[in-house]
Amino acid sequence: MELHESQEMYLETILRLSEKQDKVRAIDVVRELNFSRPSVSIAIKSLKENGFLEVLSDQSIILTSRGKEVANNVYSKHQSLTKLLQSFGVSEKTAEDDACRIEHIISDETFDCIKAFLAKEEK
Repeated sequence: MELHESQEMYLETILRLSEKQDKVRAIDVVRELNFSRPSVSIAIKSLKENGFLEVLSDQSIILTSRGKEVANNVYSKHQSLTKLLQSFGVSEKTAEDDACRIEHIISDETFDCIKAFLAKEEK
């Protein structure tokens, strides 16, 4: 199943929230993304039905291995693209915002080249 940008964003957000707090609930996603509760509920239901996350009995949300894989991939792109843009002199806020948009459309080939470039620059 090919995910849409918004679905990837939900998974990445849940991953990032789970790194900062013990439990992630729908309201945390609502607050983080500044989306409506109904929109978040619909997205969570869809991601659950497609095996990307689980909703536990206490209403906390956890990523499945499949969901973690996607979220980690998107987050890795976000971090690398932010770093690349900042190396060009782009401000931190703009680099973060632009990386958030680019991470969903960049090809794997281009991203692999960016990672290789950044690795060479770090040596």
